Amino acid sequence: MDQDVEDFLIFEAVERGLAENTIASYRRDLVTFLTFLDNKGIHSLQDTKRLHLQAYILHLRISRKATSTIARTIASLRAFYHFLVQEQRIEQDPTLLLENPKLERKLPQFLTRDQVDVLLASPDLSTDLGLRDKAMFETLYATGLRVSELISLKVNDINYHASFLRCIGKGAKERIIPVGSLARTALLAYQEQARTRLLRDPQSSILFVNHRGDAMTRQGFWKIIKRYAKLVGITTPITPHTLRHSFATHLLDNGADLRAVQEMLGHADISTTQIYTHVTTTRLQEVYDRSHPRA
Repeated sequence: MDQDVEDFLIFEAVERGLAENTIASYRRDLVTFLTFLDNKGIHSLQDTKRLHLQAYILHLRISRKATSTIARTIASLRAFYHFLVQEQRIEQDPTLLLENPKLERKLPQFLTRDQVDVLLASPDLSTDLGLRDKAMFETLYATGLRVSELISLKVNDINYHASFLRCIGKGAKERIIPVGSLARTALLAYQEQARTRLLRDPQSSILFVNHRGDAMTRQGFWKIIKRYAKLVGITTPITPHTLRHSFATHLLDNGADLRAVQEMLGHADISTTQIYTHVTTTRLQEVYDRSHPRA
């Protein structure tokens, strides 16, 4: 069964071009599922029935796994078994009649414009790390990149003359995103003054590096932004995507077209982008309730 999983992961990575994070999620979900089957005495995927999958989903619920985790697990199982049927390794797909759990859509956490201004002004520009942090924050807020996309940027992905950057997102899809003047200035300052001093390998094309001169990691960035948020007294919960959420919310607040925001965020489905319209509507209702004399 382990070889089936490895073959599936290779197929998803090579043939479908899925991102490393997606492949890693598939691996975790499937390894945990196969361990569950093995503990139940089921050692062949051909012997797996819908009943076994339902028992596993029940096991996840009893273990108090989040609804989003269960939904992602079902998606992983569906993709895996679809691959097995296509490859004629099993005859029937036991996931066909599995029901998705109803997801509660949580509104994304974002910063106010004042909080963003304070956060973006906090790095010490007299230091190399401060110049780097300023450039990262400004770029995220200016473009709405995912953190995984930010840390994957190469030097040549930035076109300073035309004020845009090139990004490879989920599913290896390329998109072109405008870069505002403040972000462009911060990027130039970092690249011209700090990057070469921070780099361990002078031949590296990675744009953002950590204090050891290696490529920045998602976890490393999260620690950095949490440290700055604490430094300036921001109590709003911070995640790696907080500036991405703030970018989308503030654009829509100021009348940006939903389709344009969808394209810049790299969402395949506009319903994903529409969550930000719920955020702005909720804020409008709060302002009305607080301000109108007959609310």
